[in-house]
Amino acid sequence: VQFVESGGELVQPGGSLRLSCAASGFTFSNYDMNWYRQAPGKEREWVGRISRAGGATEYADSVKGRFTISRDNAKNTVYLQMNSLKAEDTAVYYCNSDPGTAVWKYWGQGTQVTVSS
Repeated sequence: VQFVESGGELVQPGGSLRLSCAASGFTFSNYDMNWYRQAPGKEREWVGRISRAGGATEYADSVKGRFTISRDNAKNTVYLQMNSLKAEDTAVYYCNSDPGTAVWKYWGQGTQVTVSS
């Protein structure tokens, strides 16, 4: 099982980024997928979830209306479109399934998002 996150970079407040997470080693379409983030000195935080077929999404209140999760099961990839970025969105972003699933113990290296002027 492998997750490879990419797309993070330095962006100005108010800007946008699109993160990608390529998954392998398991049947991607069988799993709901989540984005998480961890800021320096803070606990890992759940950002949002997308259902197996992509028909349903949920978001943390802190990102609702600004972030959008999508997925392409043909490419085993989940995306996070981030708009109206704020300094408090600065973190390393990770993807994974739900806690307790067979793939939960596997984590990628994450991708660093820094929002700063």
